[in-house]
Amino acid sequence: MKYLLLLTFFLGLSIPSEAVTTRMFKVLDTCARYRLKEKTALVAIKELKLKYEGKDESEAELFIKLYCSVFTPNEKVDF
Repeated sequence: MKYLLLLTFFLGLSIPSEAVTTRMFKVLDTCARYRLKEKTALVAIKELKLKYEGKDESEAELFIKLYCSVFTPNEKVDF
């Protein structure tokens, strides 16, 4: 009975951590595809479910550049 309770407890702890890594991977993948010009800025913003009110492509590019720069380990990387 103790083992069943412990197993349930550890499963409950591991599921949220899996969700965080999946979300992080999706963000990094979307930012990389934007940088490789596979996606436009507006498409990347939509896929990342970010709140963006503007419709201008140049503003969207600045917005997504700032957002994706948070996830790059090297500060010298330019999107």
